[in-house]
Amino acid sequence: MATLQELLLTPEKMPHLVADTQALVDSELSNKGITATPLKAAYKAVTAFAPGYYQEATEAILPGVAYQLEPYWADFLSSGGSDFGDFLAKRGPEASESILAVTDDMAAKSGRAAVVKAYQLVRGGAGKNIETALPALGALVQKYATS
Repeated sequence: MATLQELLLTPEKMPHLVADTQALVDSELSNKGITATPLKAAYKAVTAFAPGYYQEATEAILPGVAYQLEPYWADFLSSGGSDFGDFLAKRGPEASESILAVTDDMAAKSGRAAVVKAYQLVRGGAGKNIETALPALGALVQKYATS
């Protein structure tokens, strides 16, 4: 059986997956209220002070996210589930922390001080923001893993 990385990160799928992932992030940010002001400011800072970093970061993060989601995907498949987004949402805090392990590692290795500072400002509330995005993220993963 193919791994989630093998299913998602093909040369044919990767450009579309990156674009859809960026659209998902943009959508999630636009749906946040006033409490997400620090997150929106960090996003704006990263995109303004590090041109191209957003796409590079999306491309760089996807292999790690696929790796972290692999156990969830395997459990989802073995359970006979039909909606991976719902499956992830029911495991919200755990799934969010799995994804954040990837971004924590990236931030620790980043040589871009502005990016690291922006990440540190939003890390505390990041889990809750990821939790709300899990249904859409799961649907996106399922779309590409089964196509």
